[in-house]
Amino acid sequence: MLHQVNDHSLGSGGQSRASLREDLQEFLGRETPLHQLDDLTKVNPVTLETVLRCLQARYMADVFYTNAGCTLVALNPFKPVPQLYTLELMREYHAASELQKLKPHIFTVAEQTYRNVKSLIHPVNQSIVVSGESGAGKTWTSRCLMKFYAVVAAAPTSWESPKIAERIEQRILNSNPVMEAFGNACTLRNNNSSRFGKFIQLQLNRAQQMTGAAVQTYLLEKTRVACQASSERNFHIFYQICKGASEDERLQWHLPKGAAFSWLPNPERTLEEDCFEVTREAMLHLGIDSTTQNNIFKVLAGLLHLGNIRFANSEDEAQPCQLMDNAKCSVRTSASLLGLREDMLLETVRIRTIRAGKQQQVFRKPCPQAECDTRRDCLAKVVYERLFDWLVSVINSSICADPDAWTAFIGLLDVYGFESFPNNSLEQLCINYANEKLQQHFVAHYLRAQQEEYALEGLEWSFVSYQDNQTCLDLIEGSPISVCSLLNEECRLNRPSSAAQLQTRIEGALAGSPCLGHNKLSREPSFIVVHYAGPVRYLTAGLVEKNKDPVPPELTELLQLSQDPLLTVLFPTQPKEKTQEEPPGQSRAPALTVVSKFKASLEQLLLVLHSTTPHYIRCIKPNSQGQPQTFLQEEVLSQLEACGLVETIHISAAGFPIRVSHQNFMERYASLRRLRPHTPSGLHNLCAARGHSGQLPCSEETTLQTVLRDLLHALPALTRTAATPADPLHCGKTKVFMTESTLELLEGRRAQVLEQCARCIQSGWRRHQYRKQERQRQAAVLIQAAIRSWLTRKHIQRLHAAATVIKRGWQKWRVRMACLASKELDGIEEKPFSQVPGSLSSSPLPPGQSRLQGAIIRLWPLGLVLANAAVGVRGFQRKLVVCACLQLPSGNPSTCTVQTAQGQTGVMSIRALPQGSIKFHCRKSPLRYADICPEPSPYSVTGFNQILLERHGPVHV
Repeated sequence: MLHQVNDHSLGSGGQSRASLREDLQEFLGRETPLHQLDDLTKVNPVTLETVLRCLQARYMADVFYTNAGCTLVALNPFKPVPQLYTLELMREYHAASELQKLKPHIFTVAEQTYRNVKSLIHPVNQSIVVSGESGAGKTWTSRCLMKFYAVVAAAPTSWESPKIAERIEQRILNSNPVMEAFGNACTLRNNNSSRFGKFIQLQLNRAQQMTGAAVQTYLLEKTRVACQASSERNFHIFYQICKGASEDERLQWHLPKGAAFSWLPNPERTLEEDCFEVTREAMLHLGIDSTTQNNIFKVLAGLLHLGNIRFANSEDEAQPCQLMDNAKCSVRTSASLLGLREDMLLETVRIRTIRAGKQQQVFRKPCPQAECDTRRDCLAKVVYERLFDWLVSVINSSICADPDAWTAFIGLLDVYGFESFPNNSLEQLCINYANEKLQQHFVAHYLRAQQEEYALEGLEWSFVSYQDNQTCLDLIEGSPISVCSLLNEECRLNRPSSAAQLQTRIEGALAGSPCLGHNKLSREPSFIVVHYAGPVRYLTAGLVEKNKDPVPPELTELLQLSQDPLLTVLFPTQPKEKTQEEPPGQSRAPALTVVSKFKASLEQLLLVLHSTTPHYIRCIKPNSQGQPQTFLQEEVLSQLEACGLVETIHISAAGFPIRVSHQNFMERYASLRRLRPHTPSGLHNLCAARGHSGQLPCSEETTLQTVLRDLLHALPALTRTAATPADPLHCGKTKVFMTESTLELLEGRRAQVLEQCARCIQSGWRRHQYRKQERQRQAAVLIQAAIRSWLTRKHIQRLHAAATVIKRGWQKWRVRMACLASKELDGIEEKPFSQVPGSLSSSPLPPGQSRLQGAIIRLWPLGLVLANAAVGVRGFQRKLVVCACLQLPSGNPSTCTVQTAQGQTGVMSIRALPQGSIKFHCRKSPLRYADICPEPSPYSVTGFNQILLERHGPVHV
């Protein structure tokens, strides 16, 4: 998709800007929403506008982490998001088999560094560079990273005491609140801005378990103790002791409620960092007992009272400056808290000691008001600097492990972000100088290293133009002439510095640098340095004095005489013998300046970073007001341009971030040879697929070359079916380079091949199972058929035997019934009678009655039934039916009589009176089974005796 859009953009290069905007709108309206793009390299086209819209969409959807190639972009939410940093989420990222499938997070970077240490791939040591502007969230990010390592790399309790293991992890975590209290402050851009740089080295043993840590600090902004910009605050610890001290501690430290201090501006502001109890508890875990804590807070209270000392110019220059009326109490209180004598404190601050000549004669000269203020501020700064360095050493002694106990480390670098204020001085110059060096490190390690690797592998690569800041670094630290060298030279000259003269020297000596500018409209002497993040104007006033950072020896001697146990440790007494043996010329040796010390420590830090595998987290501040759900495009755009994020995305998307050795590539994708086409149509793409590296290296084995060559033959067919770019993979001399889309393509095809193999195995197994089941089924059918046939034969045999028994029994019963019925009949024989006139045959009947009589005669059994029925015909009709059925004469009623039972229904007997002896009995049979039939027919009429007519001859009724 990326290449298609790029090709489209190349083809339409002559179109207007409106056409480009239409393309961007079309991209934004696609199916995939912008907030679902986890990697900025998937944005098309890769421009500042599209990247900015993607970050804004994700930020408004409460998604604050986004990948940008090898860099993680972290947006400051400016609101608590506790669900993003829970222990369950830490364990989920730690236990994930494939980190790429999880959402971008700082835990992804942390887990990747931890796995790199476990893999023991050179270089084993890892480092995470957290960069960004002030207020972008660098301190919070470093804090969360330390919590993650304390969870996943904790030592098991079975190896050592649980209390010791817990104490090590807790001490490492408790170093954060202590260092933030003494080294962070509220600035215009950030409520918890780090005013020093720190490199935290998390030490791991051979089992990749955290055994300790070490902290190294850089360039503490000690001037903040005595000088704070408008609307800014001093270090957090001063507000903590003023707001969190108990009543007894307030009396002991002379900090009454509502007291005003010159070095404590904006005390009414309440921040969540002003938590005194958290700091004290963390100090206890680090081994700083309550007594030592009280000494520390007492010294800090003494510095606050020292800032209330005000001087007034004396009318006589030979006399020291006078104290203001309200300053005498402050001097007494400050001297008491610092363990100093009040008179010695005033004398040291107001009178300067000068040593001159070979004899080192001592001259005492009263200082003017401005110099008195400077010496007072210098006293406070040197005390606070020594106190901060002592705290760092105590923390290191508490959490650092023995050199033999750890073998690798993971470094967390949290440095001050790029700063640009209306008035910038030496502090901002050093801070921006450090950011320039880190930007160069990023450019050198990632952008340039990638392109050089492509060249070494023999790949033809179109270089991306990125912002190289070497010119700016040459202006600041170059040799022989640079801003730093000119400042150091001014310090060595030991002459009164002039701001205008320094500006003239800088503009004259460095006029040829393209990164140097000047503002002709500025009333104050200054010069402009064009940094990678933008131009910054530096005031030349006070640069030389701050670079010298002079500490008058009498101030150090005064502090060495302090009765306070803490100051005695911070300012130990120097042996006098050593000072006497020093040659006279050594005092003239130039002192080490601030710029020189900072440059040396920065070079040492970069050496450590170059010896590790670096990882980058770019923190972005959505707005300068610190408001959640507010995304100001102009401010974010300047940060994206400053950190070179767009160039990073360009080279990551257009380059080949996936690099696999030939051996590993062959082992993983050897199965893709099954997809090789039968026709050699892809042979012409082999050279293109190899890049322009020529033949494969001869050092590879023949099998490796064969497999790799077959895979390269199969790739063109894969790319045609997947609609990916025509040249998706490059084969270098030792590695195979590919893009994310190519990796997805290969993994998809590999999954298809594995699926086919799995299907073959499954089909063979299913075929075997089917055949086995079919054989079992046939055998079961055969057994079932045999058993069913045997059961059927047995059943038929039983039915046949039963039928035979029933048949015989039925026949015997019929015979027996016939015999019983014959015995019941009357034994009187009928005499023959003659036909008389007027018989039925001789008496004519009407046609209708004749037809009825014929029907009745033909159905005479049915007629008897009807005549005998309980219901139906009655009276004469019944007699007529009986006569008709028996063919009795109907003309003369005296010839026969029909008798019926009285009170009963039916015919009881029929007798012919004069003509014959016929008797018809229709009464219930005494036989028990006369009315029972084994299988009665539904059409038969039962319940009557058989009618037997015994005739010995023709009967005439």
